[in-house]
Amino acid sequence: MTIPFTDIDRLYIDGEWHAAAEREAVLNPSTEDVIGEAPVGDAAAAEAAIASSFDAFENGPWPRMTQAERTAVMQKFHDALYARRGELVNLILKEVGCAQAVTRNVQVDAPLEHLQSAIDYSRREEPTQLPVSSNVNMINPEGPRILGGGTVVREPVGVVSGITGYNFPFLLNLAKVTPALLAGNSLILKPSPFTPYSALMLGQIADEIGLPRGVLNIITGGPDVGTRLTTDPRVDMITFTGSEAVGAAIMGQAAPTLKRVHLELGGKSAMIVREDADVEAAAAMAIMVLTVNAGQGCAITTRFLVHNSVRARFVATAKAVAAHWKVGDPSDPTVLMGPLIRESQRSKVEKLIQSGRDEGSTLVCGGTRPAGLDKGFFVDITLFDDVDNMSTLAQEEVFGPVGCVIGYDTDEEAVRIANQSRYGLNGAIMTADAAKAYEMSLQIRTGNVAINGGIGKMPYAPFGGYKRSGIGREYGPDWLREFQQEKTITYPVGR
Repeated sequence: MTIPFTDIDRLYIDGEWHAAAEREAVLNPSTEDVIGEAPVGDAAAAEAAIASSFDAFENGPWPRMTQAERTAVMQKFHDALYARRGELVNLILKEVGCAQAVTRNVQVDAPLEHLQSAIDYSRREEPTQLPVSSNVNMINPEGPRILGGGTVVREPVGVVSGITGYNFPFLLNLAKVTPALLAGNSLILKPSPFTPYSALMLGQIADEIGLPRGVLNIITGGPDVGTRLTTDPRVDMITFTGSEAVGAAIMGQAAPTLKRVHLELGGKSAMIVREDADVEAAAAMAIMVLTVNAGQGCAITTRFLVHNSVRARFVATAKAVAAHWKVGDPSDPTVLMGPLIRESQRSKVEKLIQSGRDEGSTLVCGGTRPAGLDKGFFVDITLFDDVDNMSTLAQEEVFGPVGCVIGYDTDEEAVRIANQSRYGLNGAIMTADAAKAYEMSLQIRTGNVAINGGIGKMPYAPFGGYKRSGIGREYGPDWLREFQQEKTITYPVGR
């Protein structure tokens, strides 16, 4: 069976498909089979993409369209993608190796909902009128006063570089394309080399809907390409999703030209389980969340802060649930967790598992590779108890299905432990007292907190982090603001 979109072997630059200097094998992480030979861009491709984006912004129609006109085009973009939902699911099963339910609901449907929500919000975009006021005439202070007013308009930033990771590629790519284009910018999209097809296929959509040339350029490549996209003075803004270390490097590269930087980075999020919680339900939820895309998610809760009075029950239940969680190739619809993306990631995860052993934590389950899965980059669901919150395992983002159970005795201690992290992306509280959980949520320094599981997908809510988890917000009513400039125009009224 042919995997959708894996026949794309060119880069999308200036509205045309261009041959790349090289190609690179893309692997199915479940089987290690080659699913395609993807194009690999170089410095020349980066230069062409930047030049195209710059020309499209300076001279093209896109930034000069009305918001309603751009919104209409992006609605076509959404509809064309929605028609390909089945193909996208089939691609991501092979490109990412994510379990089928997560692929359908989180990898594909959620991004389309976010795109639609942004389109809905953009229809409400209009200038803001400032209050009319009576002011002293600065030229003739003793003369008649001036009645004046003003208007605040929002305009695109310019050329945007969008650089994305591999874990939720379609979601991350749309999180760059959606606000950048709706706001009137031109975008150069650079995906992870592990998951290039989820980005390159967007060029086909751009062609289908008649997106103006240069508004969306899609290139691949290594660090040399990335550096061009973060340093070139023609690029006005960088939006990046990935690791904390790369995010910090991008800020340094952007600094000499004072680019706007929008970052969605890592997390080491805590789930607090209070003594009055439904412990069995909390433990089952912990394993479910921990194993989403094999733990390769920045917002996944991996620190389980459990009241000491119920900790033993929580650990025993979590261990039992993990034992029944099917791990394997997600082409099997009964599989609940697939592999890590590559051997390099598995090696990193295994080193951090070893650090848990070395630092005295108690291994509850996992810690090895699953039996019978000789091919693919699999690792077992792993849970440690008796974890010191200041240990390596509790402070470093593992990006794998590895959880830490940390005991506590009071709500104040739980909040303090939750905040003892350089990250601040997500959080959760499980309790029978929702009011108390809300009070605690206000004390936790994260961009998001879910009480008793939250409400699932929230396409109309903002998402982002505190501290080293990032800068700015994605989704929600103010998403486009991250990709816009604000201009105030003042004028006398009545003459």
